[in-house]
Amino acid sequence: MADVALDDRGRLTLPKEVRERYGDRYHVVQLPDGVKLVPVADDPLEALRDEFEDVQTPADELREEARDAALDEAGR
Repeated sequence: MADVALDDRGRLTLPKEVRERYGDRYHVVQLPDGVKLVPVADDPLEALRDEFEDVQTPADELREEARDAALDEAGR
């Protein structure tokens, strides 16, 4: 972990090792106790496809399971 500081224009420079590992684009998430930088993929759709390539369940079935779970949680 490295300490970084904002420059006089409010810019933050991330260490080279961080940029090489996670890329150059980030989403800033505000948390109650600070901020979190979440890397944004160059092609978010392709990143999702890669993340879920091993899922064999059809989308309709996943949607129905999520609906049933939400109804159960709400006290159907």
